[in-house]
Amino acid sequence: MARYIARRLLWLIPVLIFVTLVTFVLLHSVPGGPFDREKPLPPEVIANLNHYYGLDQPLPKQYLNYVGGIVTRFDFGPMLSSRSRRVNDIFHDHLPVSATLGLLALLIALAMGVPLGIVSALKQNTLWDYVGMAIAVFGVSVPNIVLGPLLILVFALALKWLPVAGWGTPEQMILPAIALGLHESAIIARLTRASMLQVIREDYIRTARAKGLSERVVMVRHALKNALIPVATVLGPIFATLTTGTFVVEQIFAIPGMGKYFITSISNRDYPVVMGTILLYAVFLVVANLAVDITYAFLDPRIRYT
Repeated sequence: MARYIARRLLWLIPVLIFVTLVTFVLLHSVPGGPFDREKPLPPEVIANLNHYYGLDQPLPKQYLNYVGGIVTRFDFGPMLSSRSRRVNDIFHDHLPVSATLGLLALLIALAMGVPLGIVSALKQNTLWDYVGMAIAVFGVSVPNIVLGPLLILVFALALKWLPVAGWGTPEQMILPAIALGLHESAIIARLTRASMLQVIREDYIRTARAKGLSERVVMVRHALKNALIPVATVLGPIFATLTTGTFVVEQIFAIPGMGKYFITSISNRDYPVVMGTILLYAVFLVVANLAVDITYAFLDPRIRYT
């Protein structure tokens, strides 16, 4: 297991190099520049800004300088839209907020999705199944841009149970976490149900019942562990997406997370912010997928890594 983890971590290096290279090439292939304005700046000013940030250098040198700054100083570069801040400042100030929101949303998704899928599978074609899948369809169909204001309207304005927006207190975290996690819980519920329905019809489940094991032991020890393997597979991308910022929910609830900076940096052609955010997402994705692969060995004893 240790050799497998070390090998996967070493593969992280070429993956991140490839991600940075592709992102760098695509960003510099887009028409326009970071200093384009509705009212154009004088050519002399643009030339000075390009020289100050090193954008007048050849693209290979710009790329090597960027990668070298990350490797030697863990410096993701300056913000082109704000001379007083750097990309590291954005990560330091706003990544913990997005990560906290994402983890809460993931916990809600698992707490709702897995039990809902299990009950729907065990009570197939009953009222429990129909209600559970109706909730799942609602979660998949209603986008965050609709669900967020709906939650504010009901629980903040009508019932006055929770604050409308903001961040910092546990009460302010509930609505955005639900708005962000409900969609993922619906996906997990549908996947859990489909996987459970397949597993409970397998021969080893009938064998376990024939041995006289209780239904609870059969479901928990034999069926559920194997049914969770497909669910664990999707948790990697979900984790990376939720913890690196979601623009819509953060905007609706006035949350100072990463999403706003990523979206505005694309429209502003702020190359270091875009590249840093994508690189951060790639790291989260690779590490999350590694954790998922390790989880497979605990869910299925037949899986071994060398």
